[in-house]
Amino acid sequence: MSTIRFARACACAPVGVAFTLLLAPLRVHAQQPVVTADTIPSATVVSPQLDSAQLDSMRRYRALHPTRLKVVTVTTTSAERNAPSSATHVSAQAIELAPAATPWELLRQTAGVEVHQQGQGPGFASDASVRGFSSDHSTDLALWIDGVPINEPVNGHAEGYNDFSVIFPDAVRDIDVIKGPTSALFGNFALSGVVNVRTRERMTGTQVSATGGSFGRADVSLLSGFDHGSDGGGVFGIRARHEDGFRPDSRNDLVQGHARVVHDLGSSVTIDGGAELYGARWKSPGYLSEDEFATHQYDVVSNPSDGGFKQRAQERVSVQVTHGPAVLWRTTAYATQGRWQLFLTIPPAGGRFEGSGSQTEEEDRRYGFGLTSALTYDGAIAHVTVGGEGRFDHSHYENYFTTTRARDSVDALVTGRQLSGALFVQSAFDVTSRLRFDLGARYDALDTWSLPGVAGEATVSATHGVLSPKAGALFHVTPVLSLYGNVSRGFRSTDGVIVDPTLAPITAWAYEAGAKVDRAGVSASVALFRMNVSNEETFNPIAAGSVNGGASRRQGVELELAAPVTDWTRVSGDWTFNDARYTRELSEPEDESGPAVDLAGQRVYNTARYVGTAALDIAPPSTRSSTRATDARWRLRVSGNWVGPYSPFDEPGVVLGAYGLMHAGAIIPLTRQASVDLGVRNLLDRAYPEVVAGHIVAPGEPRAFYVTLRWRT
Repeated sequence: MSTIRFARACACAPVGVAFTLLLAPLRVHAQQPVVTADTIPSATVVSPQLDSAQLDSMRRYRALHPTRLKVVTVTTTSAERNAPSSATHVSAQAIELAPAATPWELLRQTAGVEVHQQGQGPGFASDASVRGFSSDHSTDLALWIDGVPINEPVNGHAEGYNDFSVIFPDAVRDIDVIKGPTSALFGNFALSGVVNVRTRERMTGTQVSATGGSFGRADVSLLSGFDHGSDGGGVFGIRARHEDGFRPDSRNDLVQGHARVVHDLGSSVTIDGGAELYGARWKSPGYLSEDEFATHQYDVVSNPSDGGFKQRAQERVSVQVTHGPAVLWRTTAYATQGRWQLFLTIPPAGGRFEGSGSQTEEEDRRYGFGLTSALTYDGAIAHVTVGGEGRFDHSHYENYFTTTRARDSVDALVTGRQLSGALFVQSAFDVTSRLRFDLGARYDALDTWSLPGVAGEATVSATHGVLSPKAGALFHVTPVLSLYGNVSRGFRSTDGVIVDPTLAPITAWAYEAGAKVDRAGVSASVALFRMNVSNEETFNPIAAGSVNGGASRRQGVELELAAPVTDWTRVSGDWTFNDARYTRELSEPEDESGPAVDLAGQRVYNTARYVGTAALDIAPPSTRSSTRATDARWRLRVSGNWVGPYSPFDEPGVVLGAYGLMHAGAIIPLTRQASVDLGVRNLLDRAYPEVVAGHIVAPGEPRAFYVTLRWRT
């Protein structure tokens, strides 16, 4: 990660009077489905625009009309074991029991996702990685919430900037992590996989949560809703969070809003609308030198004037229409708005791409809208979804060199526009009772415009098309054991297209083979994977700039296990062992007059040789069938996550040591309405680096305690 990329962050703008009122206190002065084996059929066609509201509505209707369509889900989950692909399902229980202060930490503790937190504020996106992708600001991983894509195209800081802070934790019903570009229903940025979040479509009563914890953490959330059956349901929430941080000058605040309403217009028509709003402001402590990190000098602050704010809003409406026992049509339309501003100083540290000590200011203002529509036929043998999508994004990006937030000179002024569209087909065929084939493909077209804000510079535009075929097969060897394999292609827009739209998208061919075992509550799988990546950015020593042409490969093995030990206990784990290396890549030399650095054979930056999670869940037998953790008399979870030897950004040949973190969480009901959640993160108080780049370090958080009181009516 270069100095400029490492220093940048994103933000979003208010929408309407309600959003303005919600976020007004955060403006910075002087700155401008629960899816289970019982509810999922053996061969389910998936769709990004069909979410949990439609799932629940279909379940109710099928109860009255048993011949109606099977459930159609947003993504294939680990519970849908008949799909020839790999995915991890995160339940509501796991979400409640994880002592996680951020959505990135939640994924790290529950889904085995490799995470490196930037530590500069809630709007400064961290790095979530699947299968060994560097994923600077989580750009190689697609995030969807209720059928709306979150990654930000034409972003001057990092193309596909992916801010998980928009997730409203208490409103989440479940999360699926799809590994690899195996689904034809997800396009740009789904290179290494997809994180798909589904929120609750309805609830009765009100839930109030209040959290206090280490480092001045305070979090208050109010969630309320209604369930009137076919007449409608909804969930509304508001949340406020404050944290002082474990380092000086790292105070941050966040305000969030969530709304969702679903209504059956008739026996075959459902409408579902929702909105996500959030705003955050923060102070940034900056990064440490390696020597400062080694001696635990966490009180070092790069520049007291560093910090920023971010605002984002998104709105959507979805319509689902069923026709007869086997046909379903659904459409989702959405709009997004955002603004961010960031001041950050990268100190000189003796590395390759460290900063000069100068503060930089970045500002991004954006809006966009899109629509996805698909038709599904769900027959006895064949399950086919055919559809299309379109999206428009507009952004204005500014970058300045500053001194204590006073602008000294201009580095970049540019407006980016991107119009994209796709056609896709996804199908599954039950050839026999033992054999299933999945076939799919999508074609994406991206038309990108760069309009410089500096006089004399020319407008640049370019169009790129990407064809992404998908194929897989699964064979039931026995009722317990299944073997599967798949091959697929994925892509994402490369960094810098807002300035140079001629840069071709990064593409990857992915290959996977594995086995799944399911018996008497035991679920286990093993998968071998390989991904060959093309068109990565590389250094051109003649032009002294970045061009397409780099290549790399990832290969390894994934292991998953969930099994009961006794009536009271259950163990689970998710591990990925990975060998990620550049096969053709040149890097800019430290000395501008020197030769380019050949990275062929070196490990891919910002990836670990292995990552994994393991957990022990303990609960009384009478509560194990509960679908909500709070229905139990009590529940305890002890977990850990591990990161193997790690290759830092911009330090060829350097490999840092492995580390592991231990966590514990418990839910203890006090009355029928009240419960207390207790959590400890980093129980053993392990010192560890979150991100290392060019000899500067973002340190990990020390041991932290959390207590949450919940009241439900």
